[in-house]
Order: sequence, then structure tokens, then C-alpha cells
Amino acid sequence: MAKLTLKGNPIKAIGNLPKVGKKAPKFSLIKSDLSKARLKDFKGSKLILNIFPSLDTGTCAASVRRFNKEASELENTKVLCISRDLPFAQARFCGAEGLENVITLSDFAKGKFGKAYGITIEDGPLANLHSRAIVIINEEGVITYTEQVSEIVDEPNYEAALKAL
Repeated sequence: MAKLTLKGNPIKAIGNLPKVGKKAPKFSLIKSDLSKARLKDFKGSKLILNIFPSLDTGTCAASVRRFNKEASELENTKVLCISRDLPFAQARFCGAEGLENVITLSDFAKGKFGKAYGITIEDGPLANLHSRAIVIINEEGVITYTEQVSEIVDEPNYEAALKAL
């Protein structure tokens, strides 16, 4: 189980991120138009999974903005920004911010993605949301990099994630 904190206070996630070198767990998430997006839909592309609790927080919004900027320069790479926010809120945020280089996906209905990736927060004020994490998946669906951000309010290591591509 990952050791996490929220502003220095311990919180628990249900498990750990999948291991580097293993096939990425399958997922089915909801796009802003309410259609489904599955891992297999992105086969042949490198993926950055930018996972976070909610777009309505400063750090989460900053990570989406940063990856949106970086994504415009990446070849054969898609950035999936994943949270339990409603798809409508995700679309509103990206529309208001003019973000066009990331794909927002929601795990709002049942939280199956959070469970499969071991990042669902078990306790504290963010219970049932996702912890902050980065997962890089190569074109063959194999995980090549992970980062579980131990302090929820901290940003991920963008440089390390991008270098792992």
C-alpha cells in the first residue's frame, strides 16, 4: 500500500501502482461526450496517464495545463487526464482553459480504474477519489514508468515522466 499524505496528514490508498514492465491493466473510462474510452482504443500510441483527485484543485489543474503544453510537442503520444470528476466538469475546465492537447477521462461511475491501478484513496477527506500518480504506457501496452506522488498537494515529476517516453 502506498504511503500518502494530504498536507502532511497520512492517508491510505487501496494498493500500489502496477509494476513497470507489466502489461497495463485494461480500463474503460468516460469521455466528455459520454462515450467510452478503453485502453485498447489507444493501441499503437504512447500514453501518459496523468491521474489526480479533481480538476477543481490548484495542483491538479496545474498538471493538466503542464501536460497540455508538453503534449503539443510529443510524437505518437496521448495524454490522458484521469479523475473521478464528472465528464461535464472536465469538459468545462478544458474549454475554459483552451486545453486541446489532452484527453480528459472520468472514472466517476464505479471507480473501477482507481481500483485496477491501486490509486483509490481509502480514508480522509479525499476518500474514494484517486491519488496523484503518473503512469507511462508504451505502444505495446506495457508500463514503462510510474510515479506515485506521496504528498497529494505536490506536482508530479514532469521531467522524469517525459524522459521515460
